[in-house]
Amino acid sequence: MFHPLRVSEVERLTDDSVAVTFAVPPELHETFRHTPGQHVALRRFVAGEEIRRTYSICAPAVAAPAAPVLRVGIRLVEDGAFSTYALKELAVGDAVDVMPPTGRFVLEPRAGHFAAVVGGSGITPVLSMAATLLARAPEARFCLIRGDRTVASTMFLDEVADLKDRYPDRFQLVTALSREEQQSGLDSGRLDRERLAGLLPALLPVADVDGWFLCGPLGLVQGAEAALKELGVGRGRVHQEIFHVEDGTAAVSDRQAAAVPAGAVLTATLDGRSGNWPVQEGESLLETVLRARSDAPYACKGGVCGTCRAFVVSGEVRMDRNFALEPEETDAGYVLACQSRPATPEVELDFDR
Repeated sequence: MFHPLRVSEVERLTDDSVAVTFAVPPELHETFRHTPGQHVALRRFVAGEEIRRTYSICAPAVAAPAAPVLRVGIRLVEDGAFSTYALKELAVGDAVDVMPPTGRFVLEPRAGHFAAVVGGSGITPVLSMAATLLARAPEARFCLIRGDRTVASTMFLDEVADLKDRYPDRFQLVTALSREEQQSGLDSGRLDRERLAGLLPALLPVADVDGWFLCGPLGLVQGAEAALKELGVGRGRVHQEIFHVEDGTAAVSDRQAAAVPAGAVLTATLDGRSGNWPVQEGESLLETVLRARSDAPYACKGGVCGTCRAFVVSGEVRMDRNFALEPEETDAGYVLACQSRPATPEVELDFDR
């Protein structure tokens, strides 16, 4: 369910990014209280067309009775319908439809040693994680390895520097620039698998890290995941969220996408109400539900945000691509409805589980 919230601040971070803060009225404080790492979906209508985009919350999480701070980072995407609007038009006082926080790429504050490898705007959810963890868990430590193109393109530069100043003994920061030399620190270059496999053991005791959080473009996350596997880190300690999946990545052919069993029917439960509808050729199961239920949850429709996660009660489905669900989730029977198509004549999904 979306709620219209007023913009209370638009802060320019770099030439191509902003941080947008929304005013949350008292009656919605608990609705918009987030866990560090979660995101929200934003919605606007252009010429009658609905546009939804997902953005991570960068502010620290606060406990009741303090008012939640709803602040998101938005980076300009070429020809992006929402990001262009956010950078060029959005102003204080404007109302934007916002969905309550969601997402499972989270870090609940607790004692331990944690680390993150991020690229570009992937810093956004990790900033919330690190700031909340260090403030609430005095015994916790956090290591941030971040990659950016140049200093000028680095989002939340001041906020990260402030964490380093406030927690010099518990917050470790390593920055790699791919298009600019630094006076100190790492040589310029991308954070790929080979580089990370050599770098990480030199920075921290890899085996003793309680949780690894990888966030950024697909290539960086895949490279970091491969490096950690090479270093013997178990999959259960690695968490990831993908930003900026290139068009065509893991795409399926038109013939595959259109292959629907004859007479296929979808039964779906959403907010306690069930219905069943025929699945048309070429459409995903999410699109089937949306024809009858406009309140079906979704944001990106690209297999990245995980908003449309549903449990397969019966039948079989195939996912075209998945960049949001962990292996243990798919093993348990969860799928992304936006990327799922029926593999059997009858399929039942539950969006409420």
